[in-house]
Amino acid sequence: CSGFPLSVFFIIINEFCERFSYYGMRAVLVLYFKYFLHWDDNLSTAIYHTFVALCYLTPILGAIIADSWLGKFKTIVYLSIVYTIGQAVLSVGSINDLTDHNWDGSPDNVSLHIALSMIGLILIAFGTGGIKPCVSAFGGDQFEPDQEEQRSLFFSLFYVTINSGSFISTVVTPNLRAQECGIHTKQRCYPLAFGVPAVLMAVSLVVFIIGSRMYKKVKPQGNVMLQVSKCIGFAIKNRFRHRSKEFPKREHWLDWASEKYDKQLIAQTKMVLKVLFLYIPLPMFWALFDQQGSRWTLQATAMNGDFGISIQPDQMQVVNPILIIIMVPVIDYLVYPLIKKCKINFTPLKKMTVGMFFASMAFVAAALVQVQIDKTYPVFPAAGQSQIRLMNLGITPATVQFQPQLKSVDVAPNEATGYMTFETSKLQSLHIITESLNKTQSLELLEGKRYTLAFERLITTLDSSLMLDNVTSKPDEGQNLIRFINNYHLPVNVTMDDMAFGVLPPLSVSNYSNVPGGKLPYSIKASVLNSCTVVSKKFGFGGAYTISIDDCTNYKLNVTYFEDIAPNTVHMAWQIPQYFLLTCGEVMFSVTGLEFSYSQAPSNMKSVLQAGWLLTVAVGNIIVLIVAGASKLSKQWAEYVLFAALLLVVCIIFAIMASFYTYVDPNEIEAKFSEEEKEEDKKDQDDNEKQAEADSRM
Repeated sequence: CSGFPLSVFFIIINEFCERFSYYGMRAVLVLYFKYFLHWDDNLSTAIYHTFVALCYLTPILGAIIADSWLGKFKTIVYLSIVYTIGQAVLSVGSINDLTDHNWDGSPDNVSLHIALSMIGLILIAFGTGGIKPCVSAFGGDQFEPDQEEQRSLFFSLFYVTINSGSFISTVVTPNLRAQECGIHTKQRCYPLAFGVPAVLMAVSLVVFIIGSRMYKKVKPQGNVMLQVSKCIGFAIKNRFRHRSKEFPKREHWLDWASEKYDKQLIAQTKMVLKVLFLYIPLPMFWALFDQQGSRWTLQATAMNGDFGISIQPDQMQVVNPILIIIMVPVIDYLVYPLIKKCKINFTPLKKMTVGMFFASMAFVAAALVQVQIDKTYPVFPAAGQSQIRLMNLGITPATVQFQPQLKSVDVAPNEATGYMTFETSKLQSLHIITESLNKTQSLELLEGKRYTLAFERLITTLDSSLMLDNVTSKPDEGQNLIRFINNYHLPVNVTMDDMAFGVLPPLSVSNYSNVPGGKLPYSIKASVLNSCTVVSKKFGFGGAYTISIDDCTNYKLNVTYFEDIAPNTVHMAWQIPQYFLLTCGEVMFSVTGLEFSYSQAPSNMKSVLQAGWLLTVAVGNIIVLIVAGASKLSKQWAEYVLFAALLLVVCIIFAIMASFYTYVDPNEIEAKFSEEEKEEDKKDQDDNEKQAEADSRM
């Protein structure tokens, strides 16, 4: 098809479905840990990065299996089966009704859900990691040696396919997660968010198998990583055996392998080790980069996602692939040429150093955003303290005196004060004074609790009600908490869309109910003698509200809104600068790093460097889980600053290491060995001819 083997189209479709499956599942994973399994932020982050680390460790195993035993085709098929099973197990483990026997909306056996989730993730890690080094190489195998142009275009299409699958799934699966589903109780729809990627992975496997007869299948030819490992191992062992001073030193410790391995393999291994030595500081970059899916997603849950349409916290990860598409051509065709015109020698290692600096600054930006978010968090009472606020539901102003002689507060009509903190043991009562009426309200408060005292002046009396505000934290997932208070002289039956809040006697309050954030206004209905309705205001994200039912005029309900907890006021758009800095860092670090590695590696050793590169990603994720597990920092912004500082230090170390590196041309070295080999062969041939001539004379 247009010079392409038909088989490669099956491979491209397979890759799109697999990348959709992986990135779609990964996008919602940290929120699944936090909100379904109810793990705290640190544990959720640690397990997330353990999974990602495993995904980048297993490619080495997959490459060895494919090159040494099964071949690429069978390795892809067998590990894709494992992958599909893992996705299915994870999806089943996320079904709330699986163990919710009492229909209360919470799993009765969380351990079973955790076990299924962990089994699923381990299988996925082995599947996605194992096939990672095989699929692109298998696609390259489909072309003839004289089809270099088509092969190059295939790899471009392959890269576009990866980013397309990642982009679309990161948009789609968070929306699937945000839906509500369930048999007995409605929950966030994690089974659908994991189930769709599982179906896509099954489609990926089926499509790949359908093209089986069209594929060119290269037999396993041995894995060069094993050869390099054996060469290094023999050199170390041989050096240790000859550590006595009576044995002369050799120019390089790898030269101790010359007794068993040829000079060309040893020289190529030296070149590879030079590059791998530079890889030592690189994991720190990935430690920051991969927190897009963990810490940054958790940060977005405390932000305002109203962009005209509601954006889910896990959808903010899509900013990275969008910026990649924009920034790669901008940096390659605008920034680098401008730097070259300024006659600055911007070598690949210098580009990588600048990329690390940009990533460090991205976390400084994240810390600044986090400081602003922290300012919006409510302050709850500490041990030995209680909080109380005053809500005047009447039409006349009032003064409230806290006894014994603690303070006096004026409250305007239809207004509420903020929460005031008192030592529980000292606050005994309060005295409410209006124009002509007053009342003393005794208080029996519990430590660490919040209360609202609602009052209103009637014709001849002053009525009041003390309510426990049983909210101990800001609402999760950007949801809102809504409750109603009846400020009408008759009992009312309150509903909001399909949510029933029950019949409320005068000056009584309903329980809080969860309401999704950022959705369109709701219809509030109160039934008294007649049914009265009103369209609510549009609630933001992460707020708590008390809505007062005041009266009904011409079937229109009059209500007053009181803000119990302020909604998220820091907009998600403020995350874009940190994504921009990190993406600039990625383009300069990752793209340049791979290009540098391949330019400095012998032609038959590129897979060794690919394995080393993937290993740096794995180690970077291990660094995150160690810091997340061991960190004693109470503030998230401080952890961001810590990571930024660590990468900045590593950046300086890498710059020093890079200054001592000497660039080489592997092709020249290989050509030199090839010439020497030809000369030796020619010499051997001449010797054989002379020997044959001498034999004939005899």
